[in-house]
Amino acid sequence: MRNNKLLIGIIAALTIVIVGLVGFILLGGKDDSDNKSVGEDKTTSEASADDNTGEADKKDTDSTSEAGSSEADSTENVNQADNNTSKDKGDCYVTVTSNNNWESNGKISGQLDISITNNSTSQIKNWTIEIPVADGLKVDSFWNSNCVVEGGVLKITPVEYNGTVEKSSTLKDVGVIVTVANKNEFDALMNESKLLVDGKEYVASASSQDDNSTDNKENSGNNTDATDNGSDKEDTTTEAVAAQTPAKPESGTPFENHGKLSVKGTDIVDKDGTMYQLKGVSTHGIAWFPDYVNKDCFQTFRDDWGANLIRLAMYTHENGGYCTDGDKEYLKGLIDNGVNYATELGMYVIVDWHILHDLNPQVNKEEAKKFFQEMSAKYKGYDNVIYEICNEPNGGTSWADVKSYAEEIIPIIRENAPDAIIIVGTPNWSQDVDIAAQDPITGYDNIMYAAHFYAATHTDSIRNKVQTALDSGLPVFISEFSICDASGNGAIDYGQADKWFDLINTNNLSYAGWNISNKNETSSLIKPDCTKTSWWEEGELSETGVWLRKTILGIQ
Repeated sequence: MRNNKLLIGIIAALTIVIVGLVGFILLGGKDDSDNKSVGEDKTTSEASADDNTGEADKKDTDSTSEAGSSEADSTENVNQADNNTSKDKGDCYVTVTSNNNWESNGKISGQLDISITNNSTSQIKNWTIEIPVADGLKVDSFWNSNCVVEGGVLKITPVEYNGTVEKSSTLKDVGVIVTVANKNEFDALMNESKLLVDGKEYVASASSQDDNSTDNKENSGNNTDATDNGSDKEDTTTEAVAAQTPAKPESGTPFENHGKLSVKGTDIVDKDGTMYQLKGVSTHGIAWFPDYVNKDCFQTFRDDWGANLIRLAMYTHENGGYCTDGDKEYLKGLIDNGVNYATELGMYVIVDWHILHDLNPQVNKEEAKKFFQEMSAKYKGYDNVIYEICNEPNGGTSWADVKSYAEEIIPIIRENAPDAIIIVGTPNWSQDVDIAAQDPITGYDNIMYAAHFYAATHTDSIRNKVQTALDSGLPVFISEFSICDASGNGAIDYGQADKWFDLINTNNLSYAGWNISNKNETSSLIKPDCTKTSWWEEGELSETGVWLRKTILGIQ
């Protein structure tokens, strides 16, 4: 029995030991497993964090990089969407500038040039531009948009063909002419514009901008690619800010801004030596259409058309001409009124000795001498006056004839107006500027040469003549043109007109469009049934008038 008890004790002791060992093994294994699990989780977490950091870096250096896991993909997509939203807002903006404003009846009128830049990755649709305005602002005209003032806000909305601004593009050529009480009110129009899309303001997110700034700081110094990319972002932002800063607008009249003009090479330059383009209109014969020589008419061209030039055409040989049966004193009075109206409005003005049916300027040379002596003496203190001494020599008149005539007239003008610009006509209705370029007038500064065209008749061959003259250094002035045929009537050729203005604008050529009248012909700017002599509505202008107004305003 005692032996049995001993055996049982031994077995019990062994059982306890075995149980203890098993328990120790089991407990130790669990601890190891737990420790291993924690370690693995930590490693996975660290790796995930590292992967995410890597993706953040890759987004800065390679926007097309793929994430290593679905979770990382999800994170990147969310972050990329946030970045796109911020970028879209920051990279879409309105720019409002003005290069032309003037005093008008004690107030300030001016042209606002408006663009929408969309550097985002998606289209902008249903846009509206809102500009806070002072009470009393008047919208005089607008183009490529609809404009209305509501509740102290100028609202500019698209027309049917420009309601969408494509990605990575700029919508231009939206314009408005307004009149406000003073210069400060006009300047304010360019400082507070707001872009709305679908009725909601489109602005940059401050938090997104801060995040982008932080990303750039963190990436700086991490690697070369990230640093370079951050620099690119900064440059783009700087450019965007610069693009939104409006240029300082002009104030005052064309002459106040640009003063006495001169010729440098083939260009007209202003008082500061900056290239300048005269853009304007020519009267018809003032003996036949004298009613258009009035201040309101000229102001209409300045304020509503954007013109800075009036050409006063005085026929010399036709019925009512200065050298035939015309009333010389009456005609000189019209010239005097025209020069003074233009001067009061701060515009430039051409006094045009308009030879045509006299063919050769030599025919009425003695009258021309007396006329230009009197005119240059009367306007010797007028730095805005330009003299055109023979409109269109024709009928076989040679350049030698024109040149010898000019060499007698120019010194007479120079006695009183030593620096005035003088325009000399060229043979074949002022088309042969290339021939004049072979033997130009020498010994005088500020001499230019007339080239005339009627777009439906005069095409590549005449443009080639103008280009040849320019290439040889001859200064050319388009002192008369229209977009119909050479009769001043017939069909309009818009295609050829566009080709001419490619040449004109590429070479900074100044021009005067023919003609201010309601004569029943294509080249007249006003419809025959319109008797108004100023402030015409668009529906009162001829097709040529509508086209020329838009061309001068730069909205073709």
